[in-house]
Amino acid sequence: MKLIISRIWVVCVIAALVFTACSRRVTPVDDGNLRQILHLGNGAEPVDLDPHVITGVTEFNIIRALLEGLVDENPHTLKPEPGVAERWEISADGLQYTFHLRGDARWSNGDPVTAHDFVFSFRRMLTPALGARYAYMLYPLKNAEQFHRGELDDFSQVGVRAEEEHTLHLELEHPVPYLLSLLTHNSWYPVHPPTVRAAGGEDRPGTRWTRPESFVGNGPFNLQSWEHGKRIIVTRSPTYWDRETVRLNEIHFHAISDSSIEERSFRAGQLHVTGTIPLDRIDWYRKNRPEVLRLDPYLGTYYFLLNVQRPPLDDVRVRRALAKAINRQAIVDYVTRGGEAPARHFTPEKLDAYETSARLADSPESARALLAEAGYPGGEGFPQLQFLINTSDAHARIAQAVQQMWREELGISINIVNMEWQVYLATTQDGNYQIARAGWIGDYLDPNTFLDLWVTGGGNNRTGWSNTDYDEAVNAAARTSDPQERMRYFDTAENILIREMPVIPLYFYRSKSLIQPAVRGWHPTLLDRHPYKHVWLEP
Repeated sequence: MKLIISRIWVVCVIAALVFTACSRRVTPVDDGNLRQILHLGNGAEPVDLDPHVITGVTEFNIIRALLEGLVDENPHTLKPEPGVAERWEISADGLQYTFHLRGDARWSNGDPVTAHDFVFSFRRMLTPALGARYAYMLYPLKNAEQFHRGELDDFSQVGVRAEEEHTLHLELEHPVPYLLSLLTHNSWYPVHPPTVRAAGGEDRPGTRWTRPESFVGNGPFNLQSWEHGKRIIVTRSPTYWDRETVRLNEIHFHAISDSSIEERSFRAGQLHVTGTIPLDRIDWYRKNRPEVLRLDPYLGTYYFLLNVQRPPLDDVRVRRALAKAINRQAIVDYVTRGGEAPARHFTPEKLDAYETSARLADSPESARALLAEAGYPGGEGFPQLQFLINTSDAHARIAQAVQQMWREELGISINIVNMEWQVYLATTQDGNYQIARAGWIGDYLDPNTFLDLWVTGGGNNRTGWSNTDYDEAVNAAARTSDPQERMRYFDTAENILIREMPVIPLYFYRSKSLIQPAVRGWHPTLLDRHPYKHVWLEP
């Protein structure tokens, strides 16, 4: 009876669509609702789909459809849940983790997912020649940092081993209370060893194993096609261990870096969910279509990178002057307008009970005094600096607002330089900039995900800044088991960061998106992650 009713329902829906098509065009959203095809706006063209190389949210959005780590995330809370590992044990001292892998976990080519695949993948991630900027995410493993820095050649001394085909053992340098959440990050994802080797070796980035004709994954979806500059299509995997939970048949990730074009695509029925909203359309949706507007808490900080190796930014007085001359409240009230909070420190508070005494005051008077003390009274003699942004109407408006504030309050001028995402990444990673906009979204729910960014030599520390006291505070926080003491070390690090100012925090994010009423299972989460196997469409 249930099957008959289901078929009648489908026939009715098809009939309704055919009838409707007589009066209007059937949109991709209409078609997707019927066939369980989700259309997502995903910002810029992804740089790569190698989980051990990527650093951006754009890429991660796609990767987590294609690959799965030891641990997955709850769709409501993002708390760790079993992934490839069906269960695990943790020793009393917090140093030993034993993961038991599912016997039915499969790669998309049918190969079993084994503990040896994870050992291969972790070794690859830590191989210096690969140049993985997120390699430090694996430093909790015993001897991982020494291996990555080339101080240890024997990987068998690193704290990971396959005890059996489906048993993986991890040994840590020190207890890491958030390790299970850490394992949901793409740096811990497995890759298929034969596929990576066939494409040119495990230590070579940018090989063709991530192309649709070669990609072998173990996630709920398979990579079907990649039309560069247009879209990536993934299809439901028939080999995924939890395939009965997956209700979507396809996901189309559309590369649309212009928020205005993305918003028009949404209105035209070409997208189910947008990645953002044009700033000047937020109020319109609040008033006219509040049911599709989503403004949710988001664990992230919008900030400016300062290259401290480039004069005059090598002078902390100049850096602090630039930071203090910005009216953050005006930016969130009149530019971003999405309910963001001004950031007067770098790490969002209330994250795992984190609070900080560090505060950055908006003070044009103090800013002018600092600039004069640095030798540039009233901006006299101050060189014109280049301010790098990646293509986005929002980034341009924020940069223009700050440009005007610096001109009016400090008497200095900057030149805004717009670059496409891939060029922007390469330029900032190479240190070929003076000031650059940036944003950091937490990788897991712990203050460490923000503060370990700026340790000396950190893979994502693109400022050239180094401070021994800061490094010691972050490392001490990592090694203590006392939660209150840990937060005190983080507070010490935050105060050093705000005093030295290698970055200028502007505001704490809120996720801003438009979502069609048919989308289900897309719950608000602090990291704006939505495990796709729990998402479906209801016409």
